[in-house]
Amino acid sequence: MTSKQKVAVIGLGIMGLPMAVNLVKAGFDVTGYNRSQDKIDKLVSEGGRGAASVAEAVREADVVITMVPDSPDVEAVVNGAEGVFANTKDGALWIDASSIRPDVAVQLASAAREAGVRPLDAPVSGGEQGAVDGVLSIMVGGEAADFEAGQEILNAVGKTIVHVGPSGSGQTVKAANQLIVAGNIALLAEAIVFLEAYGVDTTAALKVLGGGLAGSKVLEQKGQKMLDRSFEPGFRLALHNKDMGIVTSAARKAGVSIPVGALVAQLIGSMVNQGDGGLDHSGLFKLVEQLSGRTAK
Repeated sequence: MTSKQKVAVIGLGIMGLPMAVNLVKAGFDVTGYNRSQDKIDKLVSEGGRGAASVAEAVREADVVITMVPDSPDVEAVVNGAEGVFANTKDGALWIDASSIRPDVAVQLASAAREAGVRPLDAPVSGGEQGAVDGVLSIMVGGEAADFEAGQEILNAVGKTIVHVGPSGSGQTVKAANQLIVAGNIALLAEAIVFLEAYGVDTTAALKVLGGGLAGSKVLEQKGQKMLDRSFEPGFRLALHNKDMGIVTSAARKAGVSIPVGALVAQLIGSMVNQGDGGLDHSGLFKLVEQLSGRTAK
């Protein structure tokens, strides 16, 4: 690895900041930009550098990583006179780690190439802890040569890194990921409410369930949060609601039926509409508990 390789990270939130810190630890020259100064200050305290604008952050970058909430946010930071495309040097690699609509990813990849930038859509899975530990699962869409060029960067923040196809493919796989995760969270919540109704030792129950076919990363990472009724956000319900909108819309466009996913999407949307969008997505447990007429402990 070239230790002087310059990386700009746009978006230093729950996921973006630990990813940027891990890039610093891996020896990259990292500059970050975020709308809130405190996140920039945190990166600087970890050995990175801060920028006052997107344009300033990306001007000398060999690689630009964007990690922002939604499709319009990505469009806002890459387009325009102050955006990534207008200010990044020719031939730079752009890795969008955000979770956005696949069709938008395809459109932006085309615009990036026209601007002389090499695009990869590389959404991640693993939550805040996965970002902190540098073990994210990363599904990457784009040209094979660009994927190879980004390997060292991706290896610094992830563990399972797979090229899944052309531009937009990474976002399509991420949508499928969010569909599976949402279904697992809903069923885990139902199982815990069910177990509690029968007075079972739920900690013991989750231990044995986790060792069998019912075991999953969702059970491992979210089960205790549900038992504790502790829903500090690692991944907010509002963002999962956005992602379920992406997958339900894309499924409709493809003529694919996702009846279970559609139901869970409605449940998540209900939580957001009730003002709980800031909770971790394991907070869906609250609604499942309410539907059973059981009061929170």
